[in-house]
Amino acid sequence: MELPARFRFVALCLLLLSGQVLQTLCHKVGINYGQVANNLPSPTQVAGLLQSISISRVKLYDADPRVLSAFANSNIEFIIAIDNGNILNMTDSTKAQAWIKQNVQPYLPQTKITCITVGNEVFSSNDTASMSNLLPAMQSVYEALVTLGLDKQVIVSTAHSTAILGNSYPPSAGSFREDLVQYIQPLLNFHSQIKSPFLINAYPFFAYKANPNGISLEYVLFQPNSGVTDSNTNLHYDNMLYAQIDSVYSAMKAMGHTDIDVRISETGWPSKGDSDEPGASIENAATYNGNLLKRIAMNQSTPLKPSVPIDVYVFALFNEDQKPGPTSERNYGLFYPDGTPVYNIGLQRYLLSSMSLSSSSKPMVAYGFGILLVVIAMFI
Repeated sequence: MELPARFRFVALCLLLLSGQVLQTLCHKVGINYGQVANNLPSPTQVAGLLQSISISRVKLYDADPRVLSAFANSNIEFIIAIDNGNILNMTDSTKAQAWIKQNVQPYLPQTKITCITVGNEVFSSNDTASMSNLLPAMQSVYEALVTLGLDKQVIVSTAHSTAILGNSYPPSAGSFREDLVQYIQPLLNFHSQIKSPFLINAYPFFAYKANPNGISLEYVLFQPNSGVTDSNTNLHYDNMLYAQIDSVYSAMKAMGHTDIDVRISETGWPSKGDSDEPGASIENAATYNGNLLKRIAMNQSTPLKPSVPIDVYVFALFNEDQKPGPTSERNYGLFYPDGTPVYNIGLQRYLLSSMSLSSSSKPMVAYGFGILLVVIAMFI
């Protein structure tokens, strides 16, 4: 059948045990929108998708002008990024200010840019020059925001891998790697000074993949399990993600900081992997993300920080076919590039295959038990 010219996303959010609307949950969840692929829908189509399912926070790995323009007046908040290769340039205040003028100012206030990340997982690389330049670059970008009067609406941070931890178990004994302390201590002081969050990319999948015989699958998937108890605090953990978050809090406390929030800038689970990637499956991906969303909907917090609800950006929006590495790297998406879901998150499935909605139609909301997210892409 010949495909017509216009590609439309149709979305349906269905929610919760009490009959609340899934829209409430979607507003609490962020999504990572990567574009390392050659077959993704246009940013305009993606904007329609995310608005339809009421996602209100998006994290980019660049400052793509097509995306920032497409999301104008969408009321969706954006984290944009300065890539690792540009860190050295950003240590120059003139270049930092020029970057802000080119990549931030033209889109405000129509596009809600709320955060700039400078680099990604810099301390997990062997690039000591970038490690040394990271904080000066962040300071320079922040000073540029102050000069331009944007520092009250746009914050500055950087995302880290959990590999920066030298110890993570038990969570109360969390500590940063000794070789990174010289970089992390002044970085934490800067976060404290400007009141910006410490971002962590946390993947329990990696821990399970490395030791499937020693780590409980139920523990990493938020399923019922006996959990672990921190012998120092007697705090009980029923999942690995919360333990990872609290180990970062403990590592910061050991360096004199209890005044910085930890946010999860990436977490997810692959729906496919290689033969040596145990646990990578559609079933486990649906279980991990589905259970995570349920906990977010419940405003859950970690045992160490009971008054601070977890703050999460799920990785990722789409499968990205050009990402290097093992098969899992190309299969973290909630959606295939054609807009159909890789899996549905929830207890029931409602398919609207016979329903055609125009792009101007308002999202439909149904009520049900559990959490369900169904998005259907149609050619009409």
